[in-house]
Amino acid sequence: MKKGILHLAVGAALAIALSVSPALAQKKYDPGASDTEIKFGQTVPFSGPYSVYANIGKTQAAYMKMINDQGGIKGRKLNLIQYDDAYSPPKTVEQVRKLVEGDEVLFTFQLIGTAANAAVQKYLNAKKVPQLLSSTGAARFNDPQNFPWTIAYNPNYVSEGRI
Repeated sequence: MKKGILHLAVGAALAIALSVSPALAQKKYDPGASDTEIKFGQTVPFSGPYSVYANIGKTQAAYMKMINDQGGIKGRKLNLIQYDDAYSPPKTVEQVRKLVEGDEVLFTFQLIGTAANAAVQKYLNAKKVPQLLSSTGAARFNDPQNFPWTIAYNPNYVSEGRI
């Protein structure tokens, strides 16, 4: 009798463990990431007085396409979403909110200019969305204590001046 109860208990425990394990084994990603895609975004001055910088965004899009054509990164396609901000900080804020809240990107990538990056730095850090390779040399973008989700690309302007 004791043996039968023991078998029943072990069988029940095994059944529960096996039914729970697939749920525990499922991968959990942040928004913008999956087994097949990495979704990230940027604003680019495709129009406006600084539209000469649009070539940076066009080149980056072409590079991401090349990586995807070669199979992506470990099977994941790079989905770069780009919006025109016309090099206007209010437009940058609007477009970055669209990227984060609408498109649910994993991170922003190389927003161009000090004013554009400054306009969205607090928002992105509050949302814990990485602001990667901000294209500016202003010192405020090298402040991991206050803005841990921001990583600058350009050398700091003071360092650049010393060099």
